[in-house]
Amino acid sequence: MAKTKPVYRCSACSHEVAKWVGKCPDCGAWGTVDEAAVLPAAAVAPGRRAMLPSTAAAPLSQIDAKVTQSRSTGVSELDRVLGGGVVPGSVVLLSGEPGVGKSTLLLEVAFRWASQRDETALYVTAEESAGQVRLRADRTGAVHDRVYLAAESDLSIVLGHVEQVRPTLLVVDSVQTMLAPEVDGVIGGVTQVRAVTAALTSLAKATGVAVLLVGHVTKDGNIAGPRTLEHLVDVVLQFEGDKNSTLRMVRGIKNRFGSADEVGCFELHEDGIACVDDPSGLFLHHRTESVSGTAVTVAMDGKRPLVAEVQGLTVKTEIPQPRRAVSGLDYNRVAMVLAVLQSRGRVFLGKHDVYAATVGGMRLLEPVADLAIALAIASAEADRALPAGWVILGEVGLAGEVRKITGLTRRLAEAERLGFTNAIVPPGAEKTKIGNMRVHEVSDLRAALRMAGLSKSRAAKETVPAG
Repeated sequence: MAKTKPVYRCSACSHEVAKWVGKCPDCGAWGTVDEAAVLPAAAVAPGRRAMLPSTAAAPLSQIDAKVTQSRSTGVSELDRVLGGGVVPGSVVLLSGEPGVGKSTLLLEVAFRWASQRDETALYVTAEESAGQVRLRADRTGAVHDRVYLAAESDLSIVLGHVEQVRPTLLVVDSVQTMLAPEVDGVIGGVTQVRAVTAALTSLAKATGVAVLLVGHVTKDGNIAGPRTLEHLVDVVLQFEGDKNSTLRMVRGIKNRFGSADEVGCFELHEDGIACVDDPSGLFLHHRTESVSGTAVTVAMDGKRPLVAEVQGLTVKTEIPQPRRAVSGLDYNRVAMVLAVLQSRGRVFLGKHDVYAATVGGMRLLEPVADLAIALAIASAEADRALPAGWVILGEVGLAGEVRKITGLTRRLAEAERLGFTNAIVPPGAEKTKIGNMRVHEVSDLRAALRMAGLSKSRAAKETVPAG
């Protein structure tokens, strides 16, 4: 009988090669090519004897849907992203950069889980000692008699702890530092991560234990390990945050039990992590009087509308190439808005340094902020504040036109809830009625400048520089 040649398959893109290589020739990923099992010819030959299944197939109408009923974690913002809570027997992967607060959040989840019901939670740490976790629990007030702690990295010992403690919630921090002794490979390698995740997934499905995994990320922000890691788990969450800000956001990437478009907001303090039920207040700078160079818009983060403030500042300069500095916004998008503002809006900034930023550490990358950026910079150049209580919505095209946006009704409803009385929006919103808010349609950038009282700024009186 001829010997079957081995096949090597990339775990990221499933590309097959005849021999092992360090870099996949198709997707370019490193360390993802591994030997794949080849199905013998007898396995697919006609007449092969079938095996009796252990569980008979049942009609779909007779399947109990209550087995996937979610249970609250006690952390409202996390429940929002998960679709109501954690489903028993599910596996949730929470990834994020080092120091963003993953361990703090999951320790709080374990504490709330044990506090709100007569059940136990097991927290397994392979990165820290038991004393370090206890110090964090003392600082954040997450000490509870039904929260068990194990500082282990051996998967076999962890499974033994699960049999002894019999928890309904298992937290593993982190999956890249766990070791499966019966599998070859180094800790954190492709083979080890895949084996550990597969074993924990099998444990969750067999026992009904909800498993929360902490995952590392690479320098480009992707989850470390093979791409199959995200396919094995039921839910993938991304924990984001700037180290210079207390704001943290949990974003859903994959969710087999609900929507993957939700986002949860948190604030990280010395005493722990707290939910932010109304995050719009974090992104608005409250003041008693209007100031030039500011405009308010409404972004959609998933399905959640967030009111944000955009600030602009212009300073005259004598250098031949004025400076352009951006914080919290897309630099290329701001550069395009500046070009349209000068060409179509007659606001000339060739001899000005321009600074544009958001407030509260928010990242605003939606095109819906184009019009707000343009009016904020025009307001700063004219040193004239926009009318109080106005919100600005609209995407600006290269021809100066203001384009339609999605979710206009939800955005205006959030602004009206926070007390805004007027809105500048793209055309086509004549049927939009939000409380007592007045909706003003503009077709292009010049109309928006006139509506905001900025069309007669001193910048408009300048002449276009030669050349």
